[in-house]
Amino acid sequence: MTGAQHAGAQAADGQATDEVDRLVEEWHAQRPDLDVTPLQVLSRIWRLARHLDRARAAAFAVHGLDPWEFDVLSSLRRQGPPYRLSPGNLLRATMVTSGTMTNRIDRLEESGLVRRAPDPQDKRGVLVTLTEDGLARVDLALAALLSSEQALLAGLTAAQRADLAAMLRTLLAPFDANPP
Repeated sequence: MTGAQHAGAQAADGQATDEVDRLVEEWHAQRPDLDVTPLQVLSRIWRLARHLDRARAAAFAVHGLDPWEFDVLSSLRRQGPPYRLSPGNLLRATMVTSGTMTNRIDRLEESGLVRRAPDPQDKRGVLVTLTEDGLARVDLALAALLSSEQALLAGLTAAQRADLAAMLRTLLAPFDANPP
């Protein structure tokens, strides 16, 4: 069975199969000495992440945003009024380097989505704040994202979503506890 024929096929137990089933079978046949079962979970997460990246980019593009722009703007939006953070807090929230964050803030400021202002608590520091346009755009992009993601999860029951979220949290929590 080819990869195209395999995707969407049915296993003997009636479960749908996917490309990961095929690659696991192929690796098992070629390397029976290795336990390839981690691929059943992690390859699916990796492939799903690629599909989600595309879906998120499409939801943001409708509102003129790139995913990195949404990432920064949403970090500010989640703070509540007055929607501001220091660049250091923004880089921790978005998991990028200081040079990358400086570039991103510069570009967002040029686009009129954020503004920098002196930090009244730290004379050497600055705070990055959402502009009205930035607030409106991030709110519209969030609504589009949630609509898209609701559609992507439509095949799961509420209980399945909760179970999946709990299992993924178990996998992700150690990474969040020890950031690079």
